[in-house]
Order: sequence, then C-alpha cells, then structure tokens
Amino acid sequence: MTPTFESWRAGGRRYSHRGHDIFWQAGGEGAGGTLLCIHGFPTASWDWAAVWPELCRHFSRVIAPDMIGFGWSAKPRRYPYSIFDQADLHENLLRAEGVGRYHLLAHDYGDTVAQELLARHEQRRAAGDASLVLESVCLLNGGLFPETHRARRVQKLLLTPLGPLLAAVMNERSFARSFSAVFGKQTRPNAAEMRQFWELLAHQHGNRIAHKLIRYIPERRANRARWVGALQTTAVPLRLINGPADPISGEHMVERYRELVPHPDTVLLPGIGHYPQVEDPAGTLKAFLAFHRALPRNA
Repeated sequence: MTPTFESWRAGGRRYSHRGHDIFWQAGGEGAGGTLLCIHGFPTASWDWAAVWPELCRHFSRVIAPDMIGFGWSAKPRRYPYSIFDQADLHENLLRAEGVGRYHLLAHDYGDTVAQELLARHEQRRAAGDASLVLESVCLLNGGLFPETHRARRVQKLLLTPLGPLLAAVMNERSFARSFSAVFGKQTRPNAAEMRQFWELLAHQHGNRIAHKLIRYIPERRANRARWVGALQTTAVPLRLINGPADPISGEHMVERYRELVPHPDTVLLPGIGHYPQVEDPAGTLKAFLAFHRALPRNA
C-alpha cells in the first residue's frame, strides 16, 4: 500500500550528520540488494512514496534520506551546503547501516550527488578499494550537463544578491505557481499534493535557505569535468529515465546525454515533466525494474 504523507513522516528514522538530525526512510523485503534513492531540489524523500511499495518488493533494503537542508531533516542557517557534503551524508549513512554494495536511483539535485558518488566509486575501484561498491545507477530528470540546464527565473534570482530577500518572502502561493510549471500539462499536482510539497520546503523555515541550497548550480559548472567525466568513463551500468515535457532538463538534455555518454540507455515517458516518479509512477517503475532485471548477475 502506498504510504500516506503522515505515515511516511511517522515511520521515518533518524541519523546524525555533522551533528545535525537527518530524517530517512527505510524498507525492503525483496532479493535485489540495497537501493539508495536520492531526491531532488527543493523537495525530499517523500518524492519516492508512489513507487516505494514496488521498490521495497524488489529490493532487500531501500534507503531514502532527506538531505540536510531538505524535508524533515535539519536546516541549519549557517552551513556549508554542497554536493560533496551531501555525497558524504549518503556514504556515511550506508556505512553506518553496514552496506557494502548498493544500487542508485536519483532525481534532479540527486543526480548531481549520484554523479559525485559515481566519481568516488571509480576512484576506489582504481585504487583496489572494494569497501563501498556502486552496482548500477538510474537517473531521472536532472541537470547532468550545465550547458543544457535551463534554470527557472526564480532559480536565477536566488543566485543573485536578491536571493536572501527572495527566499525570505517566498510563500506557498508563489512557490506553487513556479513549481507546477515544471510538470507535464496533464500531470500537475493537485492542491493537496502541492500543499505537501510546500510543507516539506517550509518545515523549519527551509524556504529561507533556498538561496544557499541553489548554489549547486554554479557547483555543477565548476565540477563539470569530474561529474560528466564519471558518466563517460564508468563501467557501472547506467540508465536515464526522462520526462521529455520538462522545461528544465527534458528531451533537450536527453539529446546531449546521447551525444556524450557511450552506449546511452535512455527511456522517455511521453507527456511527463520534471518529476517522473510522481507524475507517472507506473511508467517509471516499469523502466527502472526492466533495467535491473537486465543487469548482469555480477554487476
């Protein structure tokens, strides 16, 4: 049964990262190993709720944290938010839970965290370090290439000196207007769903640090060689599942992926926007689970 918003929060676990409280969700009853799910900006692990029961049926462990600064995790005002630190958060949680091998499913901001985790995996592999092995990576819509990322107006403004003021005055109405535009025309959130997204953002006044979290955009540009290079050189199986109606990282991003990534494995979900796992959970699951069934046994 698909969890409710209330049961998702009530059933969450807690983990400490750099002295800050991190919310995370866990499940699993299958035989497919460990799956780590990494959410996007500006939402949280709740994004995976519609696909969660099926993921748990197929994997022995499914782990989905709210990254620091997001959802029901701590949102410190003075904190060095970065992709590298978020990657540390995930790796430290895996190690704390005794995980040595894992699969990845990521979305949006989480795609960039996944690229950093992939780069680290390749470094460990080259050094003969098998302490934490990444077995496969499945990416949903996200800014994999800085040159194809079409930032929304609000994202651009958050990066300017006006960013702190814009974050401070952001409210549910302005958020909903901007956020709904990244979904497909027929798959936009209803009022209740939009309220849930806003509650996750506004928890502990998280909207007031949006200008700090958004720094991942220039971070992507500064680390393009490392993060795009990880996709181009890895032997880890990759699949990209994309909602082509996404104005930020839709079909135009897939075209670039096919140009740059060797032997590209891509799946497009017609009419779907930036949140495939929310807008079309059945289509997303079908593409994701087919990818896993096709993995080599020793992948």
